[in-house]
Amino acid sequence: MVLPNTVVDSSTQELLEAQSHVWNLTFSFINSMCLKSALELGIPDAIHKHNKPITISELADALSIPKSKSHALFRLMRVLVHSKVFAKAEEDAYALTGTSRLLLRDEPMSFTPFILTTTDPIAVGTYDSMTEWFRDECPTPFVTKYGRNVWEFGAHEARWNQLFNKGMTTDSELIGKILARECKHVFEGLETVVDVAGGRGALAKAVAAAFPGMKLVVLDLPQVVDGLQGFENVSFVSGDMFKYVPPADAVILKWILHDWSDEDCLRILENCKEATAAGSGKVIILDMVVDCEKQEHKAIETQLFFDMVMMVGLGGKERTEKEWANLFSMAGFQNYKITPLLGLRSVIEVFPR
Repeated sequence: MVLPNTVVDSSTQELLEAQSHVWNLTFSFINSMCLKSALELGIPDAIHKHNKPITISELADALSIPKSKSHALFRLMRVLVHSKVFAKAEEDAYALTGTSRLLLRDEPMSFTPFILTTTDPIAVGTYDSMTEWFRDECPTPFVTKYGRNVWEFGAHEARWNQLFNKGMTTDSELIGKILARECKHVFEGLETVVDVAGGRGALAKAVAAAFPGMKLVVLDLPQVVDGLQGFENVSFVSGDMFKYVPPADAVILKWILHDWSDEDCLRILENCKEATAAGSGKVIILDMVVDCEKQEHKAIETQLFFDMVMMVGLGGKERTEKEWANLFSMAGFQNYKITPLLGLRSVIEVFPR
């Protein structure tokens, strides 16, 4: 029997609410670990393959999970339904949502590799060194933990390098298709474009498909592009963006500058400015613009989480419009335009004059 609500002292209520808040903060990592488990088990694909809402018993059979763990599977699904990864279609059956459809492995824009990268023990373990990092002289907690930065670590650890690049490729495929569909005006009139640190060319390929007359060059480190073959109007160049960016009408920096300190960003932007100096070129930045005053709570929370990812793993940061403007001015650019068309990220066009 549940007793009716009783009135408690306001100070007692405040204390209990504070305790609940602390619990929620403490255990918030469980959401990402449950999501990781669901992807590793193949739950989204099993539901999709079933072609209709699936019961726990049917899901357990599809995943070859022992019947003795069916109730544990139910409890996992209960968390994932609450976090809106899956939906309760009927009392005892589960269906996909827009979120979990983005997690199907065979979907062209599957986000699963990105999630498996960011929830990998190598990435997650870095946060355990954050307190130690605040007291040492290392540039990032990643270096505190592993003795190398992310790029050096990837050059020596093949599994992590492959996982990291696959995760970044996933995001580039998604953003590339949206960019080509919704932001064609950004590329109008351009004949040559360099995608700086463009990985395996997913973004360049999407832009090339929308603009077949355009020539695109993907610039990245040797361990990323060595052995990759060009296709259609896309070619690959091995190099270092801190030293040189090939000349072009425009340069793309997709999720690059947030990886780096202001000093490093200035070096990159100056090289990009020099690469586009021959004409009325521009730099096209695809990155976040943090606005704690105007954005809704969940959006700013996610951006602040990303800011911590940058601090802990790479030594970079997410920037406000004021911080972006200062950076552009210091690099010698005269004008910029921000178009918020990419969800939590924006298209930032930066002009030399």
